[in-house]
Amino acid sequence: MQGKGFIKFLAILLGIVCVYSLSFNLVTSNVEKNAKAYAKGDPLKEKEYLDSMATVPVYPLFGFNYEFCKSKEINLGLDLKGGMNVTMEISLGELVKSLAGNPDDANFNKALSNAQTKLNAGGKDFISIFVNEYESLSPNGQLAEYFANQDNAKDLKANATNSEVKNYLQKEATSAIDRSFIIIRSRIDGFGVVSPNMQKQEGTNRIMIEMPGVQDKERVHKLLQGSAELQFWQVYQNEEVYAVMENINNTLAATLKDTLSTTASTDTAAAKTESKLAGLSKKSTGADSLDVKKQEMSKTNPLFAVLSIPTYQGENGQPALRPGPVIGWVAQKDTAKVNAYFARPEIASIIPPTFKFMWSVKPMEATKVFELYAIKVTSPDGKPDLGGDAISDARADYDQKGRPEVTMYMTGEGAAKWKKVTAEAAADANNKKAIAIVLDNMVYSAPTVQNEIPNGISSITGNFTVNDTQDLANILKAGKLPAPAKIVGEFVVGPSLGQAAIDNGLLSFVLAFIVILIFMALYYNKAGWVANLALVINLFFIMGILVSLGAVLTLPGIAGIILVIGLSVDANILIFERVREELLLGKGTALAIKEGFKHAMPSIIDSNITVLILGVILYIFGSGPVQGFATTLCIGILSSLFCAVLISRIVFEYLLEKSSNITFGNKYTIHAFKDIAFDFVGRRKIYYIISSVIILLGIIFYFKNDGLKLGIDFKGGRTYIVHFDKSMDTEDVKSKLTPHFDNETPEVKTAGDDTELKITTTYHITDQNAQSDKLVEDALKAGLDETNTKYTIESNQKVGPIIASDLVYSAYGAILFSCLLMFVYIIVRFKKVNYGLGAVIALFHDVLLVLSCYTILDGVLPFSLEIGQDFIAAILTVMSYTMTETVVVFDRIREKLAETNKPDIHGEERNRVINFALNSTLSRTILTSLTVFFVLLVIFIFGGDSIRGFIFALLIGRVIGTYSSLCISTPIVVDLGKSK
Repeated sequence: MQGKGFIKFLAILLGIVCVYSLSFNLVTSNVEKNAKAYAKGDPLKEKEYLDSMATVPVYPLFGFNYEFCKSKEINLGLDLKGGMNVTMEISLGELVKSLAGNPDDANFNKALSNAQTKLNAGGKDFISIFVNEYESLSPNGQLAEYFANQDNAKDLKANATNSEVKNYLQKEATSAIDRSFIIIRSRIDGFGVVSPNMQKQEGTNRIMIEMPGVQDKERVHKLLQGSAELQFWQVYQNEEVYAVMENINNTLAATLKDTLSTTASTDTAAAKTESKLAGLSKKSTGADSLDVKKQEMSKTNPLFAVLSIPTYQGENGQPALRPGPVIGWVAQKDTAKVNAYFARPEIASIIPPTFKFMWSVKPMEATKVFELYAIKVTSPDGKPDLGGDAISDARADYDQKGRPEVTMYMTGEGAAKWKKVTAEAAADANNKKAIAIVLDNMVYSAPTVQNEIPNGISSITGNFTVNDTQDLANILKAGKLPAPAKIVGEFVVGPSLGQAAIDNGLLSFVLAFIVILIFMALYYNKAGWVANLALVINLFFIMGILVSLGAVLTLPGIAGIILVIGLSVDANILIFERVREELLLGKGTALAIKEGFKHAMPSIIDSNITVLILGVILYIFGSGPVQGFATTLCIGILSSLFCAVLISRIVFEYLLEKSSNITFGNKYTIHAFKDIAFDFVGRRKIYYIISSVIILLGIIFYFKNDGLKLGIDFKGGRTYIVHFDKSMDTEDVKSKLTPHFDNETPEVKTAGDDTELKITTTYHITDQNAQSDKLVEDALKAGLDETNTKYTIESNQKVGPIIASDLVYSAYGAILFSCLLMFVYIIVRFKKVNYGLGAVIALFHDVLLVLSCYTILDGVLPFSLEIGQDFIAAILTVMSYTMTETVVVFDRIREKLAETNKPDIHGEERNRVINFALNSTLSRTILTSLTVFFVLLVIFIFGGDSIRGFIFALLIGRVIGTYSSLCISTPIVVDLGKSK
């Protein structure tokens, strides 16, 4: 085998990377274990401990701090951790109306209304739809009349065409979405979410947000949907504020003296315990002494114990107040304490009315320390010196020395106010003042004004990166025009459900893995153990790569890993079956292994490429759980190829060098599936009839059941998972809820056993009112209260009608696009159109059969058979099964044709070759199918209710895929190519 050295080097390098990536979980787990021991069940103390460790080096080798290690550990999805998934939609209709100055023109407003309606029905580009609607209603109308003005004259001329206006609006819409993304991200960072995941859904006006561990839905709604308020304030200098801060500190010391003296001894003991647990120093007495000093300081200087005044060493060697607008540095964990100090009545009374304290939006670089500013209130009504409406534009730019800066442009009215404010700030040449840029009461920047700015064009410089200037430019533009963001979809998972998902997922994972290892060892004997070794290495690589890429691990992701492990066995089975054939021809073990790998490679490459194509399509068209499944599928396929083919080959080479006796079966399995000569082609009409009958029954049941049961993500609505303390009757619960939903009957199903119900309703789903969510939830609780049974709402999901229509079209696109790619790939690879047609017809056949099974079995099985995103993922995976099986058979046909030196054959000779190909690969087809089937069966039984419907689709798809590849796709080639 050539390149063994390089493969070993690559495997070792990849192993080191995976060990490094997975090591962060061990480090953080150890710190969190110490936190739990210290807290003794007190969540507040546990959080305080972890906050205190944020900037402390905890990684033994590299000295990384806990915060860094936490950001590098594996990310668990909401279904494994609990939390909220929210989809925000930026209201482009209101943006366009605001840009036009809120005109009263009937056609203009009708065009906006029509555009929104078409967007709800599945349209994509709101701006293009709006322009087309306006031109339809006003054929001679000029949009520039509404949008061109003095403030945007450099971007849009007064005589601009409608096409130019459309380009301008699309640019503004993109900018509005970017600005909203920045603002929402900063709000979430301030919320304190660990590892939030935010994504702009490209090509739409939506932002997807995942917040693990967050359960306070009302607070999240208020946080995300509040309108941004950009303000400009003058700022007090550090030396102007110190006397006030000292007065606050002294007043606190006097009022807190009794309380602190009572608790000092307890806190000191706790501090000692924390020091020991943290293990930061072997000299624990020094740490204890430091904590005692801190406790003593908290009695005499309570404010200054948590707030550091910025100072520097003066020329005389003594500390002096540092000039500038920052009046204090406070650790993140102590900001709440400082806020509480300021809010105390005795402190609020001594703070001058012209003072307003605000925090920096993010901590100082590489720290968990926030800056505190004292805003100067100059107007009697307490309003800022300037509002966000004064900004006409802001751009990330570079100064003359090539350093990043932000250029800010004011409106005409804003420029006059800006001139006055900057003149006051720069009046004293020896003491120039700063102006704070504030959004949502957080200071984003506080640049010092060097000179009066008379023309309304300002340059903001500082220690900026390119990303900093882009973010600040977006913040400055945020207050320019209103583009409200609304929650159009949300999914809340309670922590109890998340833990159950973890337990079920891990159990199914371990059991499925054991099933595969036992099967391979029993069936292929010593060669099976080689395959098992490759599987273990493969699993290690998959997890390491997932962590290193920062991928989010979800329950469907775990299913994807297990599925990949099952599919990776396919490569080993292909190789081992070919080795067996070579051994039966009388070849030696070494030569048989070499020939087996050589002959199996084309089938392995072709089958894995087809599945990889499907994985990419799943990733592109899917979202959330489907993308998680696709990510692990794609990574797993590449890793499996490396391990099953290259790693296992190196192990075999090693065993051959050691003259080990390598066996590929035992007396019970070595001759399995030999001398089989089943006439698949001759019986093809029987299979056509069987498939036709099942599809016909599916059509009958489709109309009988009033169509397919669409899930919430395909029809829109709200779904709640409710756990009761006892078994509940679904019809009784439905009758209790209906009156509270204005006689709109909800859908009530069991979700597992009779104590868990899944309640779905479209009540108020089209209502854009921010209170509609609370209204529906109150109605739900009112109905559930009438059952007189204790209940818990474990999770809820909301999908707006726009998202639902988008998902439907994405699903159609995913299936059709994948069929097209499969068709093209087969034609290119096998150079025969009838092969491509046979494969694609088989794909459509499989989709119809799976849908038919769903309609026939709907209501018969004790779990939901809904058509949703997970089902589409299952359909595409089923298609990949069929393609994998079919390609293996096509490869054997191509190999047989090469032996005859004929480009193609026809008639009875073709039938014999196709039957030979099907029978010679039958052992591999059945073994792979059974392996994957049993793996899926284990997941189905132990994987939990959340993925049972998804796995069921894969189970029946596995059966249908095997049947289709043997009895449909390849025999169709015969009927499509009867004549030359």
